[in-house]
Amino acid sequence: MADENQGAAAPQPGNAPSMNLVGQYIRDLSFENPGAPATLLAGGANPAFNVSISVGVKKQNDEIYAVELTLLAKANRDETVLFNVELVYGGIFRLKNVPEAQMSPLLMVECPRLIFPFARQVLASVTQQGGFPPLMMEPVDFSAIYRQNLAKLAAQAGAPGTAAAPVAPEGEKLN
Repeated sequence: MADENQGAAAPQPGNAPSMNLVGQYIRDLSFENPGAPATLLAGGANPAFNVSISVGVKKQNDEIYAVELTLLAKANRDETVLFNVELVYGGIFRLKNVPEAQMSPLLMVECPRLIFPFARQVLASVTQQGGFPPLMMEPVDFSAIYRQNLAKLAAQAGAPGTAAAPVAPEGEKLN
C-alpha cells in the first residue's frame, strides 16, 4: 500500500518559525523634576498623571528587528509639573521563517508585550529615585492598539487622494 503523502514535503525542523529576544536596551531616558525639592515637601491634592505609549519597529537586517517602546509620563498637581519622564526602551528580536502575513502582528503586538514589563520597571524605578512613589503603569493591550491602527490605515486608504500606508504602523498613543 503506497503512502498518499509520499510526494508532500515534510516540514523540516530547521525551517520552523522562531522568534528570539537577543537583547534589551535603554536608548533614551530623561527624568525632569523641575520643582525639587519644593514639590517633594508640598502636600496637596493627588497629582494628575498623563501617560502615553507608542511602538516603533526598525529592521536591522533580514532576521533582526529592533522594537522600541516610547513611554512618556507626566505628573501635575494643579498647574505645577511634578515630574516628566521620557523612556525609549528597546528589544532586539531575531525572527526566522516567519510568514509575511504574521510578521506585522508579531513585531507590533507580541514583541512589545515581551519587553513592556522591563520598560515598566525602569519607569517605576526612575520615578521612585526621583523622590516620588513608583509609577506603575497598567498592563497595555498591544493587540487593541494594533487593531486601532489597522482601522485607521484602512480608513486613510479609502479616503480619496490618500496613498496606502505601510502595514506596520508606529503605534497609538494612550492617554
